[in-house]
Amino acid sequence: MKMNNKKAIIIIAALAAVIVGLTVFVFVGGKKNKKDNNETTTSTETTVQNTENEATTQEEKTDDTATNKDCSVSISKPNTWESNGKYFGQVDVTITNKSSSEIKNWKVVIDAPNGVEIDSNWNGEVKKDGNDIVVTAVEYNQSVPANGNIKDIGVIVSANSKEDFDSIGKAVKLLVDGKEYTDNNDAKEETTEETTEETTEKAKEDNKSDKTDGKTPVEIHGKLSVKGTDIVDENGDKFQLKGISTHGLAWFPDYVNKDAFSTFRDDWDANLIRLAMYTHENNGYCTDGNKSSIKSIVNNGVDYATQLGMYVIIDWHVLREENPNVYKDEAKLFFEEMSAKYKDYDNVIYEICNEPNGSTSWSDVKAYAEEIIPVIRKNDKDAIIIVGTPNWSQDVDIAADNPITGYDNIMYAVHFYAATHTENIRNKVTTALDKGLPVFVSEFSICDASGNGAIDYNQADKWFELINKNNMSYAAWNLSNKDETSSLIKSSCTKTSGWTDDDLSETGIWLKKQIQN
Repeated sequence: MKMNNKKAIIIIAALAAVIVGLTVFVFVGGKKNKKDNNETTTSTETTVQNTENEATTQEEKTDDTATNKDCSVSISKPNTWESNGKYFGQVDVTITNKSSSEIKNWKVVIDAPNGVEIDSNWNGEVKKDGNDIVVTAVEYNQSVPANGNIKDIGVIVSANSKEDFDSIGKAVKLLVDGKEYTDNNDAKEETTEETTEETTEKAKEDNKSDKTDGKTPVEIHGKLSVKGTDIVDENGDKFQLKGISTHGLAWFPDYVNKDAFSTFRDDWDANLIRLAMYTHENNGYCTDGNKSSIKSIVNNGVDYATQLGMYVIIDWHVLREENPNVYKDEAKLFFEEMSAKYKDYDNVIYEICNEPNGSTSWSDVKAYAEEIIPVIRKNDKDAIIIVGTPNWSQDVDIAADNPITGYDNIMYAVHFYAATHTENIRNKVTTALDKGLPVFVSEFSICDASGNGAIDYNQADKWFELINKNNMSYAAWNLSNKDETSSLIKSSCTKTSGWTDDDLSETGIWLKKQIQN
């Protein structure tokens, strides 16, 4: 049956008015209470409503702005702690776009009480404007892809009290392409609180049941030790750790989550996560970083790995300070705390100095190690400890001539980037192994030493011939979507877990196959 255009327009307009009347809503609230994550989490989600005239007809709407059902913003509060009379916490922002078109130039405005101050932030420009925290897109994440989201936007804030911190986000407003979306009701928050001690104990208990097919790596192999140049499991059988190193924890904290680690365990067959805690750089643990916040990321990472039955390296990531003795006193305090906390864990490994470099000699590193190792051994009698070596952890042959004595389960780090470090470094490894030095590849990639540049598949294959022939354990750099070759995730991918091969970089695809093989 045919009808004229005028009648059709009238009918369509009437139907649109009915649909709008039924569907316009504001949904506020929700509980993000992941018992399996063993963390204190408060989550506020707002499905935002367009403030333009709701009677606008379809003929008048010509822009691509998302509708009230298409666009939402949520905040969560995964970490909190107290320090110097102030209450600190992390506020994470997620923007979700369910429409078929990308949305651009977003801005999020989060209500916050008087006294809340911004401490640090990542993946957004953040400022305090009166009683609001305003988060603005930066150049590389101005667009939220169609049917996608942006998750890794974070702010560390301080408040005068827990109540003030809990009240952050009572109202949340989102601006997209210059159009304002807002919620009309106060968010209903539900908070589940557990102490650090409770989550620590639950992490070990969850390991017994939280697994996919069969037993977890830790259930199968138990406490590891060093025998000759090999890692062996609790049954005395040779064992190879194969896994992933995070990028700097303070820069890419959102990748430290249980689902990400589970993806590596279940999809990649990885059994190891390395937590890279920078000590000197921007937001470094010993410089301008928030120690409590950074330690909470480390603790979360250990807990997630433990829940999944994976092994985990706590890495004191020496780099720009060159000599580990620069922050030796801080290292003692840190490893005293970590080893006391995890002394009864079968899966925790300590890496006490990532990459000594510059003019740092092996005698400098050895002297440092001989002060740090007893601090750990006072609490944890037999965990594996990895010691870095000079020249960005390449000179294992020099360490082999004068190894640390008096302690068991000590290993030595070698790092390589395949396009730069070739036969000469492999010869150093072979020399060290021949002299009986246990070597651990605690960081590597298949590009050049900058972490960028072209991939050298030929040299990468030669390295893995050496690694697998000698049962050497390894952790690949790096878990992030940073725009560089060594990143395992494509820079265009905003997922923080559950990656398909389409989400992986060339390096990520190669490494996944290598671990699976």
